[in-house]
Amino acid sequence: MSGYKISYFPIRARAEPIRLLLADQGVTWTEDEVQLADWFSGKCDLKKTATFGQLPRFQHGDFVLYQSNSILRYLGREHGISGSNNQQSGLIDMVNDGVEDLRQKYSRLIFIEYETGKEKYIKDLPNQLAPFERILANNSNGTKFVVGDKISYADYNLLDILHCHLDLDPKCLATFPLLAAYVERVVSRPKLSQYLKSEKRNKRPITPKHK
Repeated sequence: MSGYKISYFPIRARAEPIRLLLADQGVTWTEDEVQLADWFSGKCDLKKTATFGQLPRFQHGDFVLYQSNSILRYLGREHGISGSNNQQSGLIDMVNDGVEDLRQKYSRLIFIEYETGKEKYIKDLPNQLAPFERILANNSNGTKFVVGDKISYADYNLLDILHCHLDLDPKCLATFPLLAAYVERVVSRPKLSQYLKSEKRNKRPITPKHK
């Protein structure tokens, strides 16, 4: 057993890239499911001890870590998927920060501007996805991962945010052949594919607003 535990709501959201990483790396973990009603009503004791008052909470033995991107970087180092040199590590961090920027925009749409801003968001989406297409093109002509020859923690984050946008607009990758092929290539990895097809994963909505 790895001793890994994720405390999060019964949704995918910010914990999902972490789960994708662990599943693909063949690592087991336990889920401490926190009900949204308990969290927002103040009944959840975990909220009182969360460093920044947020989840996910990640535990590795006695070590506890908050902030989803910090957890991804930690696991990237733990499993040797943070780049083979300092330059690769820098580029992986850059891509992960780019995904975070897009995730912030996506979250704003879903929770604040969905009714009034969806059409505008989808119209502008090619401008948001184009940098990731260029990043892929610059690495082995888009035939591998975002950086180098090996998957990195940023790939799991990118895959998840692309899945979110494919749910929003199934045609969003139609003009991005490298990104479309990238998604198919990554999800076909055996351990990751098994997780993506699992009942536990598919019973979790993307966000509380998804059914």
